[in-house]
Parts: sequence; structure tokens; C-alpha cells
Amino acid sequence: MTQTAWLAGKIALVTGGASGIGAGIARVLAAAGARVAIGDLDGGAAVAVAGELPGTGARLGVRLDVTDRDSTDQAVTSVERELGSIDVLVNNAGISSIAPFLDISDADWERLMGVNLRGVLVVTQRVLPPMLRRRSGRIINISSMAGKEGLPNLAHYCATKFGVIGLTQSLAREVAADNVTVNAVCPGVVRTPLWDDPDTGILRQLDGEKGWRAFVSGIPLGRPQSAEDIGHACAYLASDAAANITGEALNVSGGQQMH
Repeated sequence: MTQTAWLAGKIALVTGGASGIGAGIARVLAAAGARVAIGDLDGGAAVAVAGELPGTGARLGVRLDVTDRDSTDQAVTSVERELGSIDVLVNNAGISSIAPFLDISDADWERLMGVNLRGVLVVTQRVLPPMLRRRSGRIINISSMAGKEGLPNLAHYCATKFGVIGLTQSLAREVAADNVTVNAVCPGVVRTPLWDDPDTGILRQLDGEKGWRAFVSGIPLGRPQSAEDIGHACAYLASDAAANITGEALNVSGGQQMH
């Protein structure tokens, strides 16, 4: 089977899929033959991006607040009604913030924990039961290389992404007997709104473009990662080629982090 047909007939939901890494993941999954649903807090953007996905498979955009169980249930129910039972869940929705440790507020801590970590719990708890009943499914959680190595001024962000890997490993052990795999993908440096947002972006306190060039200079393969790079890793983990892989946290960082 060619890579372009890896996911033929599969139904995938990508959270936070209306921009950045999520949109890149959705594009790659669609190109690999999947029927893709994009869930995003911005429902209009989710519909617009879904309508531009490649391939001939069905696609759908829905409003999804991963921190809210009612919103999650409504979104997943819509996907199940319009496309069918979800075979592949990509928990991509995430936000960032940069602050010295002593300046991290309770509100910032709760906001990042709510989206980056609790959001994985909420959406997975809604999507997982049908996978267990069918004894088939792929769950892919987007962590970060900051989920394996602490970085200064990102303690709250790192805590969420370390947590995603811990959740991934624990759940992988729980559901392995039911033929559901659970893996994480750890992006390196991808230029998205997580970096550029004027209020919360990582570059806001890292000297802008100079900070960006400093990050990129540390990548052995010599370039930042693209959203599609992350998508290709997800497509592999979602495919039958990765049927014997679970509990892993795969770096996609151009060699910037090697473990």
C-alpha cells in the first residue's frame, strides 16, 4: 500500500485543526486517504480549512472547545453522524505562554493545564469507548520536545507537555489489550501562532526574529520543522504500518533533541 493510501477509509478527528500544526496534520491525513474532521474553538475557521483539504474523502469542520465536555460531546456526535465512528484521534489543540517561573499566575497555569492537558483527557474520554468496543483505534497526542526537556521561562508549558507524555504512556498500557494504540508526537521548532502571537507567543520575550534564528541554528538538519512534517509522523502512527507501536513519544525535531 502506498503512503497516499495509508489511511483510505479511516475517519480522523484533529483537534485545534484550523491553523498551525493542526491544519498541517489535517492536510496530510486527508492526502493519505482519510476522511477528516477538524475540531476547533473557531468553528468558522474549522469549516473553511476542512473545505480546502486535499483528496476526495469526506471532510467536516466543527466547533470544539476541548475544555468543555458538552462542546466535546456535541462535536464528536456531529462527526459520528456525518462521517462515522472515529478511527484516529489527534489531540493537537494547544496554547502557549512564556513567563519567568515567579511570574506564572494561577490563571495562566490553569489556562494551559485546561487546554493542553485536561483537553486531551476530555476529548479522549469521549472518543475512546467506541474504539474499545470495536477493538480498533489510534490515539495520537501532540506533545513537544519541551515535554522531554525543561526550558527556562516555560515551566507551565513544559509541565503540560510532560503531562501529555505521561498520560500517553499510562493509557497505552491500559488499552493495549483492546488493540488501541496511544502515541505522542513531539514537534521541535514549528513557526506557528504559538510563536508569533503578540500577546502570548514564545518570541514575545525572546528578542523576536533574533530568538527565532537562535532556535533554528541549533537544528542539525538545518531547518525548522513544518506542520506537514508533524502530519507525516501522525499519518505513520495512524496507519497499519505502526500497528505494533504504542506508548512512544516520537521526536520530530530535525535532530535538535535526540532521545
